Amino acid sequence: MTVHQTLLPPGWKRPRGYANGISASGRTIYTAGVVGWDAEERFVASSLSGQFRQVLINTLAILAEAGAGPEHIVRMTWYITSRDEYLDEIAEIGAAWRELIGRNYPAMAVVEVAALVEIEAKLEIETIAVVPTAA
Repeated sequence: MTVHQTLLPPGWKRPRGYANGISASGRTIYTAGVVGWDAEERFVASSLSGQFRQVLINTLAILAEAGAGPEHIVRMTWYITSRDEYLDEIAEIGAAWRELIGRNYPAMAVVEVAALVEIEAKLEIETIAVVPTAA
């Protein structure tokens, strides 16, 4: 069951890898800013793409606690510490996305920040998911 509708105004070019807007109804799940450490709060990767993969794994584990999966993600805000590193590793980031999230492209923003609270973190992602409610 589709829980959301992608919003694409007439005549607009379809964005690659994200949606301009999403309309959704159901039970909403919010994650905190999730970083790329493991369950023991240890960073297992030093690269942005490696941490990104772990962030997705962590996010999916949190969403699963509420009965949600990658298909329910409607919004993400990414905070990255290096735009250059992001652009250099975009192929690896895309591969991790396709492997773990699939063909769901939520509304997203990627923001470069000077630093994150966790010193080793190269990115932090907040996620909103919507799960359909029983009729």
